[in-house]
Amino acid sequence: MGVIDSLNETSNKAIDVGEVYYKKTQEYYRLKVFQQLTMTTGMLLKMAVIGGLAFLALIFITVAGVVFLANILNSMVGACLIAGALFIVLLVLAYIFRRKIDNMLVRKLSDKFFN
Repeated sequence: MGVIDSLNETSNKAIDVGEVYYKKTQEYYRLKVFQQLTMTTGMLLKMAVIGGLAFLALIFITVAGVVFLANILNSMVGACLIAGALFIVLLVLAYIFRRKIDNMLVRKLSDKFFN
């Protein structure tokens, strides 16, 4: 009977250790998910704030540039056309390099997400 009792006690200890391991692993993954969610939320919030401010700055710089160009050209329409053409060139460049932008974004996000 001593062998059977010893095996029973050992198996009970193994079950207890397994349960503790399971609970600790579950806690770890909950914390990891929380960390990833907070990092992602913080990154999105920072991107929204910085992007919004950059957009406002771009609007003011564009308006000032158009007014300055209109004074030089003596034509508001011509200045607006030049500014519009500049934005179209930037749009075409962004379209051409869209795959590189996507790859860079995936690389940066995967570094943050999986580490």
